[in-house]
Amino acid sequence: MAAPSDLAFDPWDPAFVADPYPAYAWLREQGRVRYFEPTDQWLVAHHADVSALLRDRRLGRTYLHRFSHEEFGRTPPPPEHEPFHTLNDHGMLDLEPPDHTRIRRLVSKAFTPRTVDRLRPYVRELADELVAGLVAAGGGDLLRDVAEPLPVAVIAEMLGIPESDRAPLRPWSADICGMYELNPSEEAAAKAVRASVEFSDYLRDLIAERRKNPGDDLISGLIAAHDEGDRLTEQEMIATCVLLLNAGHEATVNSTVNGWWALFRHPDQLAALRADHSLVPTAVEELLRYDTPLQLFERWVLDEIEIDGQVIPRGAEIAMLFGSANHDPAVFADPSRLDLTRRDNPHISFSAGIHYCIGAPLARIELAASMTSLLERAPTLRLAAEPVRKPNFVIRGLEGLAVEVG
Repeated sequence: MAAPSDLAFDPWDPAFVADPYPAYAWLREQGRVRYFEPTDQWLVAHHADVSALLRDRRLGRTYLHRFSHEEFGRTPPPPEHEPFHTLNDHGMLDLEPPDHTRIRRLVSKAFTPRTVDRLRPYVRELADELVAGLVAAGGGDLLRDVAEPLPVAVIAEMLGIPESDRAPLRPWSADICGMYELNPSEEAAAKAVRASVEFSDYLRDLIAERRKNPGDDLISGLIAAHDEGDRLTEQEMIATCVLLLNAGHEATVNSTVNGWWALFRHPDQLAALRADHSLVPTAVEELLRYDTPLQLFERWVLDEIEIDGQVIPRGAEIAMLFGSANHDPAVFADPSRLDLTRRDNPHISFSAGIHYCIGAPLARIELAASMTSLLERAPTLRLAAEPVRKPNFVIRGLEGLAVEVG
């Protein structure tokens, strides 16, 4: 017979994926940390613990800066997965200082508040254009027609990827992100490896082109910084570009459709938002909290830690449940209630500590722009069909969101 924790927390159960929040409430009631055998992870469900562990330097996104796989008690990934791990392991999200610090310092120059704010008119113009197309067609798929093309275009523009080359970006990203799910299948791994090879080959060619003909884009800027003495290998540059594309649009795409699906299910809140567009900033934050696009974030235990009397040894893996933390009643009043006026909203949807999302300010601009444009240009927007939720647990989203404009 399955243990109660197995019944409550089952990331492969469609019912759980559809609504994990009751199981999170059960987990929080059981204590501060709980071992989950199917993934060999320690689940952490409380906001205070997740927030603290994100800043705890005894944990790391990698262990390879200190240990070999064997020293850490882990089995190396299979050789056929090597292209994915070469790409993933050189991105700053999966690096620790000093490499993380060096790469983040270079990339952060493209995400200063002033630089991001200069993108605001472009983002709004693009959002208006996409929403106008949706309205002209009388509706469509909000994911395909607005949520996806907006952030993909913005990050591709920042990187300097030509419009004619952008079609494969989203499929590559989706396939690579499939490896971030819990215990991914061999089919998912094969897709991630293939996408890693194709995306890396494309970027290698683009970097070579930018070396010969630099432009006013992030790739050219990274090349120039390297030439001026800031050490950045070509593999790190490729991994950085892939990470920026993946992280730069996955959260925005899923937050957009998760958010509008939540609004359609809470007509009183949608009516309040339509009546008062000044609620958009707090609405964006509340929708990020209410149905979190990234549900789980993993870190390795580099040095033994203790949580509520439970010793967690070096070599273990912690699974921090962002979705649970964002529904913790110790931090959020009436957390299961969608409240677009919520002011005290310290959600951790963009993580925290040194791995806090570098693109969070840009994501907020994109979410606000598409929401405002839809409120203004499609005030009668309504759901056309019940959406199908993606089977993924870690990255939470919908297969599509069919809408009509009356």
